[in-house]
Amino acid sequence: MNNNQRSILLESSSRFPPPPGVKLSYGTSGFRADASVLQSTVFRVGILAALRSLRTQSVIGLMITASHNKVSDNGVKIADPSGGMLSQDWEPFADALADAPDSQRLLQLVDDFVKKENIPLEGAQSAEILLGRDTRPSGETLLEAAKQGINSIAGAVAVDMGVLTTPQLHWMVRARNKSMKATELEYFEQLSNSFRCLIDLIPQGSAVNKMNDKLIVDGANGVGGEKLELLNKILNGLDIEIRNSGKQGVLNEGVGADYVQKEKVVPCKFGPADVGIRCASLDGDADRLVYFSVLSTANNKIDLVDGDKILSLFALFIEEQLNTVNKCDGDTENKCYWPTLGVVQTAYANGASTDYLKHSGLEVVFTKTGVKYLHEKAAEYDIGIYFEANGHGTILFSEGLLHWLDGRNSELASTSKGSEQQKAALRLLAVSKLINQAVGDALSGLLLVEAILQHMGWSIHRWNDLYHDLPSRQLKVKVVDRTAIVTENAETVVVSPPGIQEAIDAETAKYPRGRCFVRPSGTEDVVRVYAEATTQEAADNLANSVAQLMDQFLGGGT
Repeated sequence: MNNNQRSILLESSSRFPPPPGVKLSYGTSGFRADASVLQSTVFRVGILAALRSLRTQSVIGLMITASHNKVSDNGVKIADPSGGMLSQDWEPFADALADAPDSQRLLQLVDDFVKKENIPLEGAQSAEILLGRDTRPSGETLLEAAKQGINSIAGAVAVDMGVLTTPQLHWMVRARNKSMKATELEYFEQLSNSFRCLIDLIPQGSAVNKMNDKLIVDGANGVGGEKLELLNKILNGLDIEIRNSGKQGVLNEGVGADYVQKEKVVPCKFGPADVGIRCASLDGDADRLVYFSVLSTANNKIDLVDGDKILSLFALFIEEQLNTVNKCDGDTENKCYWPTLGVVQTAYANGASTDYLKHSGLEVVFTKTGVKYLHEKAAEYDIGIYFEANGHGTILFSEGLLHWLDGRNSELASTSKGSEQQKAALRLLAVSKLINQAVGDALSGLLLVEAILQHMGWSIHRWNDLYHDLPSRQLKVKVVDRTAIVTENAETVVVSPPGIQEAIDAETAKYPRGRCFVRPSGTEDVVRVYAEATTQEAADNLANSVAQLMDQFLGGGT
């Protein structure tokens, strides 16, 4: 690092001193905290983004958002060249940067890391970072801090993309690194064109549910509601009414996918007239999606259709299209290609969903909790589908499969144009463009759900009846040292301390279809307990008995 670069970093970082006593950790969601203590952290993440761009020689994204957190919070995270999460290898450096006590220590960290990673830091190479923010009032100030951090690295340029959903920024980063246009208009047009293609390919005579063709969407009073209003203007084939779009009401307060999924209650601005109608809810930055139908506003009850059921719908549709496109009719001369199709879940997926997927003949694999683990595993398949129950997930298509589908579509267009095989190939290609392959995206996911429901001729009630969730209960137990718990097998088996897993197994065996696991929290000194059984009372009892075991083994008080 030359002297000019050193002096720029020292001078700029001195304007953003870290608040005393604040220690943050870069998790799946990046850094999150009360917005009032984040300026220093966001400035330093700007530095990290610039270094990441120089190291990868690619466009990088930086998003200011706290997703489903309360409006007074904010956060910052990085989008890697693929449009996905920041490489896990760089997370320790992110933590060290955020927690550096002063400018001198910050400079030393950057200098050491630049040498270790062999990052060209003399201004000869250029770096480009796309910035986005959600609608939080603190966003503008924090975005300015990010720009200052980026500009403190020679050759780095910050490009402000404005107010965006988190998935829009990830999509733009991915598009730019594929040498594609990456404006909001291109994003909207790709979604609307792909959706239109799927609607046009619905089989003739499909029993489209005319009784309930209206969709009401809760926008969480966030950026997703605003963007859906814009997208809705260019959509055809969908009747959407948007509520909680952000013009009134507080972000994520009594609204949004996180609130609906966790509380299982009707969000604000929904009333008796909505009973039985198909409804959906986005979260604050529109990377999560759940569906629901209002049962009764007298007691606020809903029928929740969560991420597990979205995953099931997508998996059934894709498997059907793959089977159709591979009907070779005796002509197998290199035309049939059986791609690997994998469904990826965490242990928190409801056991009934896993059973349903397996009974449908699908391959189901498990990973540790966290989107970065799900995404990484899904990328191992030709088509990898992952969703968490909270509504965050997407579908990944391998380049090899897309190349084969393109060729198969061209071949079928010349030999059997308009055949079901060709239509199936076109549907799969349309899905690959409609779904956001960079990250979970509530807007693209919502359009894909709507297209598939129309294709199937299913109401939300028919969809919800695919299977019925097993009752479950989640608890957390305060412990002295959460790191004492060590797990394996996608966090479902405790290997240390000895004796705990055997005790859990003994309790679980007392309940029909019982399932229980424990895992240490990533952020709090607690151990999380998850239990399932055939009745709510049994699930509660199992969770409580295992919580008591944690207290006995690890201490700390429940």
